[in-house]
Amino acid sequence: MSGRRFFNTTSSCNPEDHYMLPPADRLVGSQLHRYIKDKLYWVLHAPRQTGKTTFLQSWA
Repeated sequence: MSGRRFFNTTSSCNPEDHYMLPPADRLVGSQLHRYIKDKLYWVLHAPRQTGKTTFLQSWA
C-alpha cells in the first residue's frame, strides 16, 4: 500500500489501511453474548457495505 489510509468499500477493513469506526462500539447494548449463552437466534441485518463482516471478524 501507499501508506495512506482510505475508505474501503470493497472488502473487509483493516484499521491500519482503512478509515473505520471501532467495530465493537457499533453494537453497544446489543446483548449478543446473552443470546449466544442462552442459545437464542439473532440476526445481523444491514445494507451492503456497512461493516457486517468487519464486525463479525473482530467479534470472533
